[in-house]
Amino acid sequence: MSNDNKPALDDINLDLPEISLENTKELATSFYGNIQNILYDINYWIPLLIIFFALVLGSLVRTFIRPTLMSVIDRLNISYRINRMLKNSTKLLFPLVALIILGLSQIITPSFFPDVKIIILAAASKLLFAWIIIRLLAQIIQNNFIRQSVAMFCWIVAALSILGVMPETTMALNAVGMDFGEYRFSLLTLVKIIVAFFILWTLTRILASSAERSLQRATDLTPSARVLLIKIIKVSLVGLAILIGVTMSGIDLSALAIFGGALGLGIGFGLQKVISNLFSGMLLLIDKSIKPGDVIEMRDNNGAFGWVNQLGARYVSIITRDNKEYLIPNEDFITQPVINWSFTDKKIRVETKFGVDYASDPHQVRQIAIEVAAKAKRVVEEPKPVCHLVEFGDSSLNFVLRYWIEDAENGVTNTKGEIMLGLWDAFKAAGIEIPFPHRVLIEKTPSPAKVSKSKTPRPKQPKA
Repeated sequence: MSNDNKPALDDINLDLPEISLENTKELATSFYGNIQNILYDINYWIPLLIIFFALVLGSLVRTFIRPTLMSVIDRLNISYRINRMLKNSTKLLFPLVALIILGLSQIITPSFFPDVKIIILAAASKLLFAWIIIRLLAQIIQNNFIRQSVAMFCWIVAALSILGVMPETTMALNAVGMDFGEYRFSLLTLVKIIVAFFILWTLTRILASSAERSLQRATDLTPSARVLLIKIIKVSLVGLAILIGVTMSGIDLSALAIFGGALGLGIGFGLQKVISNLFSGMLLLIDKSIKPGDVIEMRDNNGAFGWVNQLGARYVSIITRDNKEYLIPNEDFITQPVINWSFTDKKIRVETKFGVDYASDPHQVRQIAIEVAAKAKRVVEEPKPVCHLVEFGDSSLNFVLRYWIEDAENGVTNTKGEIMLGLWDAFKAAGIEIPFPHRVLIEKTPSPAKVSKSKTPRPKQPKA
């Protein structure tokens, strides 16, 4: 193999901060000297003791007052979201009380101790004030873990800026990294990527939710069109956020072309089913074969029967009459037969079979059955109910009553039960009987048996 085909390893450099024994000794000596100065100088001890006292008092105030505030908030007639925000805000009693004490200490302490290091109290006050403001602003984030993470990250950045060590921290993060040709990837770049993608992801969710709410209020669009537009907007926003995030991070895509191609191939194989379900869902929305609110039945998924509640990116949500929710992959609706009871028309025909005694008038039975079906609550007026005599059975005249409903999602069995109770009452009032199954048994008398006469045998005489 020629040297031209070897990877250009010289273009990849790993730069780490120079660490030597002399530098380590110098840093340790300087740190030890600073600690000694703080321990033996009362001007450092006084502000540190004030800060400790402020924190302890703030913790005690929060411990005793917060339960009372929580009960007061519970009695307020406010929404759940605002209730949670107010309860989370009560945790700030601790830093708020400490901040007040430190603020008063900065005014009072110099009168008694002129040489005290007020700058320490000022820095602690700024850190507490930054924590309070950041925690209040972070309440708009609903997820608790994300809210805590964002608040801590923002406070660390603010603390580095308040303490005046932001430039040094930035240089230290940038010092640890790798060079890919002309592109440098460092810890600072990684932090920028995480921050950029988080901000863009948050903005994407806000914009997608706003667009979804606007489209849900658009009554001139069909349910399928609304779901399709929402999916297209979400996919477009996510793709745009990724491109902007990569650009903001300063990543050179040409430098990662080979790696990106391999990664894309791996993702393509790994997410084959996900992509299949995504495009299957879009096909369902485009051809409008399944829409939210449709009543469907699937023979290959345990006979799932219910109405479509939601069309998701990966699955279709079907709610049954017993309030079970089936999450069926979109691909199944493309590759398997589906019975859509309301594809072109929501009206469906229901049959109720019954039988009456042979002594009944079939014309009267038909008329009574049609009247009973017409009076049922959920039976539509058009098409009108019909009743037919279909069979001369062994024990009864068998009829079938057919009628139409247009809200199958509310159940079919309950309508059948209502019709059958109506038939029972009407037949009872008209004197029409519903027979029990019976059989006619004919017993044949056997012919007299001819009895033949037989001679009685003589007993044998004994020999002399």
